[in-house]
Amino acid sequence: MSWYCDIAPGHPVHGPYHDLEYGFPMEDERALFERLSLEIFQAGLSWLIVLKKRPGLVEAFDGFVPEVVAAYGEAEIARLMADARIIRNRRKIDATIENARRVLAIRATHGSFAAWIRASHPLTKEQWIKHFKQTFVFMGGEVVNEFLMSIGYLPGAHRESCPVFGQIAECRPAWMAEAG
Repeated sequence: MSWYCDIAPGHPVHGPYHDLEYGFPMEDERALFERLSLEIFQAGLSWLIVLKKRPGLVEAFDGFVPEVVAAYGEAEIARLMADARIIRNRRKIDATIENARRVLAIRATHGSFAAWIRASHPLTKEQWIKHFKQTFVFMGGEVVNEFLMSIGYLPGAHRESCPVFGQIAECRPAWMAEAG
């Protein structure tokens, strides 16, 4: 999505995400779960819509704390489906809840979602997609690709000429460390 480097800088919504989050390595399980969920909510929509709805999504999903979301039942689903601040797609809401449960299962076997990702690295893009499809729900190639680029496991978030690229390089994301 290196074209993002053309449109995002200076944009009131895209700019902060591009400059401060996109492509930077992350380890925090809550943040990883949020990012994976946002990528699911983006499927078929523009990233701008997701970023505009992000504050509402974060609040409606109790900060994307996996333990909390994993415990959601029909009452919470009804609440979410009625919340105009979020993307009200039942399949995406159900996937977010199920994926929270799967993050907890990963925690039981690997210690954390981040540890599971690290233990899987390095994989090709195609292997990553297969791996995520075997572990989570609502996983398509674009969801997996964007998620992994956004957290520093696949290259392509920024062009080398983008000023943010240098900041990310200093953090030695997984894809860059693997490249040598």
